[in-house]
Amino acid sequence: MTIALDPSDTTPAAPGTAATPAPDTAPEPEGNFWVPEPAAPSEEGEKAEKTAGIAEGSGIAEGSGIAEAEEIAGAEEADPADHDPVVVQDARDFGVYARTGGWTFALKVARSVRPGGQPAEGTAARKVSARAFAALAGCSPERVMRHYKAWDMAADDGLVPQFEVLEPGADIELPDADVWLSYYTSRNSASSVRGQAISAAAEAEGIRPTKALEVAENPTALRAAILADPGTAEAARGALLDRMKEDPALQTEMARAIARTDDLKKAVASEAKVADRVGYVRQIVESGQVRTPAGQTVEAPPEVRAEAERHLSLIDELDDSEEAGEWAGEAYESVKGLVARAVEENPELRVQERRTRFYSSLQKATKVFEELTLDEVMEEEIYEEDMLQRLEALQEAIGGCIAVLRKAAPTAP
Repeated sequence: MTIALDPSDTTPAAPGTAATPAPDTAPEPEGNFWVPEPAAPSEEGEKAEKTAGIAEGSGIAEGSGIAEAEEIAGAEEADPADHDPVVVQDARDFGVYARTGGWTFALKVARSVRPGGQPAEGTAARKVSARAFAALAGCSPERVMRHYKAWDMAADDGLVPQFEVLEPGADIELPDADVWLSYYTSRNSASSVRGQAISAAAEAEGIRPTKALEVAENPTALRAAILADPGTAEAARGALLDRMKEDPALQTEMARAIARTDDLKKAVASEAKVADRVGYVRQIVESGQVRTPAGQTVEAPPEVRAEAERHLSLIDELDDSEEAGEWAGEAYESVKGLVARAVEENPELRVQERRTRFYSSLQKATKVFEELTLDEVMEEEIYEEDMLQRLEALQEAIGGCIAVLRKAAPTAP
């Protein structure tokens, strides 16, 4: 049927102006002009209600998203008979895969593949080997078997039917797509020695081996997660520390990497100092003994031990996120000051402390002098006048020291 429109009715409105609405009492059309009747209110209301409902369910903003909602509504109402069958099949395949992911392909393998060595009896007689299926699919037998093994593990968990009950062409309700990666691994690593070790560690941690294997096969993704997420970085740090306890080679590599990085080297030195100070305080609490400034180990006085216990309890109550450096420094200085005062207030201990300090200095000086290689003086031209002057001054100092010690020596009875 030909529809004629009055040109005056189709003239577009001027830019920036609204079209003038038609009056309620429009004149009767002349000639063969046809004016469509307005849609029934019930149909309009139903359409508007449906469009609004789709907009709300799809997360589309009110107002600006009406066009998108109408497009979705039209898609939901699409009749397959109005479209090309090829397009319809593609859309259906897309929908199936969007809901099930890799399970779609795993089902094709599970219902069509009979791995070598299995008897071709009953339903299995229609099935083919993984190699033949791969040849028909244009992919590797290993890829086919990875899907086969994923289905096998899911069948053991009761998620999908066993192979024996599946016939070629059979369709079943498949699990959700997000479950697929819990069973499928894109590498043949699970059967290797490395893969077996990873699987065993994963089971010990209470997770599926396929998850650990997937991470191990994609170190770039692991690196990205560590760099971007503090929680992942913390988990990786803990794992590395546990691994280094049993891996001397990794210890060496980590130590070498830290030593070659100035910032890390300074951080390690700072943390080592904190650890030493905390260890000094903890040793007093746990053993009841204290190391004096001169290096001798004596019983800790009660007040020293009480002070050490007080500071140590404060340090142990700190969270892992809190820095212990300031607390350790305060504890060390406080306890060290009490130890020095206790030494000075005890005449016997004070004498022993000074004797120990003198012996320590004397041993250091003796060791340094013994390391002088006098043979090179005669063989090489290394002599300088300043060397002789320093030795002569040292000789005089030693002589004076000997004289003082002789005077201090007790008179023989």
